[in-house]
Amino acid sequence: MAHYGTLRDYRFNDVDEATDDIRGSKVYGPDDEKLGKIDDVIFDYSTGQIQYVVIDTGGWLSSKKFLVPPQTLRPSLDHEDDFRVYLTKEQIESFPPYNEADLESDEKWADYDGRYRSQWEADPIMHRVATDRNITPTTQQQIDAGSGTLASGERDEDEADLEVTPMRTEASLGVDPSGPSRRWDTFEDRLRQRRQEIVSFSTSKASPDSETASERERAERRKAS
Repeated sequence: MAHYGTLRDYRFNDVDEATDDIRGSKVYGPDDEKLGKIDDVIFDYSTGQIQYVVIDTGGWLSSKKFLVPPQTLRPSLDHEDDFRVYLTKEQIESFPPYNEADLESDEKWADYDGRYRSQWEADPIMHRVATDRNITPTTQQQIDAGSGTLASGERDEDEADLEVTPMRTEASLGVDPSGPSRRWDTFEDRLRQRRQEIVSFSTSKASPDSETASERERAERRKAS
């Protein structure tokens, strides 16, 4: 059995879905640009830990959906119960296309996960402390990365205010315990508590892509015979 999967259309019957299920929440990018809605999450079958959040763009992206690490989500300052992420549409379009069927094969998923992380880390997201605002790396940071030199005594004025948010594997929203953060915590806790039930539910349902592939294979066998 594959190691990772999605919730698909599983529902938590003991929670208020209107307030405690993050699926359906809108996600906004820089300048309050709507990127899509949370469609699903990818989680570890063995632990229930959320690895990625699946965003449905509603059609502006050719592959329709894209992934974001959960720790990159933040509460939207302008939209109650919604989220924001510091990714532009141009950055998202550079990600390898997401195909849910890849989750059914550990080998395919490992390949996709590696390509995705490589793309993310090739264009690291920089944040100004306390503002989460995208910025250009300082001279010192570029030097530390091996690109350039700094004259003795020279220092960027913004250097002390900067930090790099690396790609992490643990799922942590890292925001105040209210609004979207509370919803996230409730959602993640329910997922872990119901992990075995969810895994059984999810694995009993083939993905649309897999069903289509199987139908094509059966049709081809019928033609060959």
